[in-house]
Amino acid sequence: MRYAIYATPSADHPLARAAVRWLGRDAFTGEDHPLPPVNGFSDGTIEAYLADPARYGFHATLKAPFTLADGQSEADLIATLDAFAAQSAAITVPELVIRRLGRFFALVPNERVPELDDLAGRIVAEFEPFRAPLSEADIARRRVAGLTLDEETNLIRWGYPYVFDAFRFHMSLTGRVPKDDAEAMETELKKHFAGFDGAPFALDRLGLFIEPERGSPFLVRHVALLSGSAA
Repeated sequence: MRYAIYATPSADHPLARAAVRWLGRDAFTGEDHPLPPVNGFSDGTIEAYLADPARYGFHATLKAPFTLADGQSEADLIATLDAFAAQSAAITVPELVIRRLGRFFALVPNERVPELDDLAGRIVAEFEPFRAPLSEADIARRRVAGLTLDEETNLIRWGYPYVFDAFRFHMSLTGRVPKDDAEAMETELKKHFAGFDGAPFALDRLGLFIEPERGSPFLVRHVALLSGSAA
């Protein structure tokens, strides 16, 4: 089993419900849903483009998937997450926008939010004792994407390339979309998420997601509310 700490709206948040309708899967319940009609794509194409984010569930990565280190338990991980959240303040992203990042689309802050970057960095460091070292296969899989020297250092030290200065908050809406389909995809995304593109987003909880077996869909195991005071 692998665990991950993700930013997630509540299960009944309008953005979460819109994401479930778009991705065709609810990580809170594990239920599959029919995909929405999407113009401009042949049969099976949209399913392929959404398969990866659907498996992980709608989220933004804060602590990437990891197996528990020897001597650590799920109960201790949950207790530590609850304590961390109780001492951390909720964060408002002033403007969340749909943007293409490389070959995939995501909801991202229109501008960097320092409090968000700080929260992500603290989570990476403070939950590191719970993470078992990566296997050689996992390291090789990450290297396929092509990493900078700093990202390679992060991978070996923290188990994930995109942390600290390399971190970019994003809530994935697609997997890789070829250039020829990018314009049509952006049009459909802006239509489906019209009520959220350019709107503020309040990050008020952390989700502990689990992957019961390698390659299986992720599920929400626990949610911890950010209830501390702002510095």
